[in-house]
Amino acid sequence: MTSSAPKPHPGVALPEECRQFLEAHPEIQYFDIFFTSMTGVPRGKRLRRHELMPIYDYGRFLPGSVLVVDTNGADCEETGLVWEDGDADRLARPVPGTLTPAPWLGPDVGQVMLSLYELDGTPNDLDPRHVLQRVIDRFAADGLTPVTACELEYYLVDLERTADGDLQPPKSALTGHRPTGIQVYGLPELEAISPFLRELWTTCDVLGVPLEGAISEFAPSQVELTLKHKPDALRAADDALIYKRAAKGIALRHGCEATFMAKPWADRAGSGFHMHVSFNNAAGENLCASDDLQGSPMLRHAIGGMKLLLGDCMAILAPNANSYRRFKANSYAPVAPTWGVNNRTVSLRVPAGLPHTRHVEHRVAGADANPYLVLAVILACAHHGISHQIDPGPAVVGDGYAAAKDANVRLPSNWFSAVDLFDQSSVLRDYLGDRFVDMFVSVKRTEQARFNEVVTALDFDWYLRNA
Repeated sequence: MTSSAPKPHPGVALPEECRQFLEAHPEIQYFDIFFTSMTGVPRGKRLRRHELMPIYDYGRFLPGSVLVVDTNGADCEETGLVWEDGDADRLARPVPGTLTPAPWLGPDVGQVMLSLYELDGTPNDLDPRHVLQRVIDRFAADGLTPVTACELEYYLVDLERTADGDLQPPKSALTGHRPTGIQVYGLPELEAISPFLRELWTTCDVLGVPLEGAISEFAPSQVELTLKHKPDALRAADDALIYKRAAKGIALRHGCEATFMAKPWADRAGSGFHMHVSFNNAAGENLCASDDLQGSPMLRHAIGGMKLLLGDCMAILAPNANSYRRFKANSYAPVAPTWGVNNRTVSLRVPAGLPHTRHVEHRVAGADANPYLVLAVILACAHHGISHQIDPGPAVVGDGYAAAKDANVRLPSNWFSAVDLFDQSSVLRDYLGDRFVDMFVSVKRTEQARFNEVVTALDFDWYLRNA
């Protein structure tokens, strides 16, 4: 009687992928290995060439506490994963298809994405990739495949601040001018940053990230680029994370920074993270398709779940203190759980399009949010709505902000109430796991305490003499 080796986890890349890459790229001598913490910040190490193959053979040991550090990378001791856990290692394994050159880092540098597993091979339940996968598995059990696409808005900002210490748009390398007007959909504005865009598109092709068209958004130096939709929600989130990392690195090569901060300027548009979602059956047919502009019953039920639970999701969709500066009336950022057809003033929009393309655009998340967790909560709410056939109610026609004034339910208006609602959500606990919710809440409450401890210049301006 012979025993066979255990089958590798389907989410782990095989050693042959690494061998083929190393043979094809003898010039690459250094590799960034990175994973995504709860806060959405990529973290990892830079390794030398001879260190890469062992990761594919048996993984790399990394401390589990790195998943629950705060946005600044500091330990969150309240999670119990630092001292009480002995800061124990977990096993990081490579994600299939993510071993690529990283040309913006130099011609001799590559990168690969990792996911964390327990030492027995079980997916770590705090790794955002595994949290999303658990939600996708709920759809798979029902014979459904989510089809998703990401749109990210962000600003290019000068590396140098103004004399007052404020951010400013960068000067164009082509014109020498610093943009000042809005010029939404402006073509000269795109041409002014065309060296950055060209390198970004070329790099994303190398990375295997399906980056599509660009527009000049609703503020000077703000842009939006779209990622192509695909019937693989986990890979769509990978694409968004890899794209953000590349955009930041390439911007630095062009003398500026790409910031995905939700609201860099008080008097200018915020940056959103819009998710487009539909659902296929086993034959690859869009189950949201319909001649009805409001979509199929399945689409409306998904919207019903998204609308019902939108408040519960805000801690994920708007994860930082700055995130809540983005939400105000007549700003293209939603302020209430509303939905409509061909209407950008609502939270959940069914875009115009041919019947077979029918889907929903979820418009609430900020560009600062973790792509895996954004998709996880959106899909969890959609699955809940489909499973319980939740009616979203009548679609908003016209001004969604006016309709929001009459809404019985509004979104939480600040970071603290959003985290409290998330903590109390029995539905999201069911989909994401109690332990994940508890840990995420612990991290965010630690961040809140640290954020509020800082005495700012605004404190002095308002209270030094007036108190």
